Amino acid sequence: MTTRDEYGALEQRWLGRRAYGSVWELLQQRAAEVADGHGREVVFSCEHDPVYTTGKRGVDNRSGAGLPAPVVYSDRGGEMTFHGPGQIMLYPVIHLRKRGIGVKQYVHILEQSCIDTLKTLGVDSGRRCGFPGVWAGQGKIAAFGVRVTHGVAYHGMALNVNVDAGWFAAIIPCGLQVSTVSLSDFINPPPLPGLAECWQHCLNDLLSPHAPVTGK
Repeated sequence: MTTRDEYGALEQRWLGRRAYGSVWELLQQRAAEVADGHGREVVFSCEHDPVYTTGKRGVDNRSGAGLPAPVVYSDRGGEMTFHGPGQIMLYPVIHLRKRGIGVKQYVHILEQSCIDTLKTLGVDSGRRCGFPGVWAGQGKIAAFGVRVTHGVAYHGMALNVNVDAGWFAAIIPCGLQVSTVSLSDFINPPPLPGLAECWQHCLNDLLSPHAPVTGK
């Protein structure tokens, strides 16, 4: 028999500023633990040292010969983008299968958590038909790339808070010929840890109706 237990808030951890590779290893480890039932779901958040990452297809969208930061070929979905100072990374490790959430539904939940977070700050944002991520004004303010293995999703979403636009000028972000914007283009943003906590709470609110199903 299966029952739907009452779950409290997800574990939330602000990691500070970290190199991309160390966080990627942490995500893979926790996802494996969650998949085999020996680890808890969690929402990590952090800021990265400057790095360009691309997804498992290895699409390289640089606009010139060189890049001003290292490139990492990751196992997430999506094309090349930039991660670095002034950007919050939200990295949930969620057992979609136990929660009964499909991948498309999960992507929608991720996007909505970002939209809800920006709304609390008085910034209007939303989706654009046919384009992934979250948009504010005339530009893209948040991007996502996820991986699902053994029913567990990891990687996540990046929100531009106060990012030097020059980093994005070296690539075609996510393969889209569009401008990128930061939260600082609209308001004076709060410190990253507090903003990350708000975003984590918004995500938890959206996930709470989908409590994991456990066997008994």
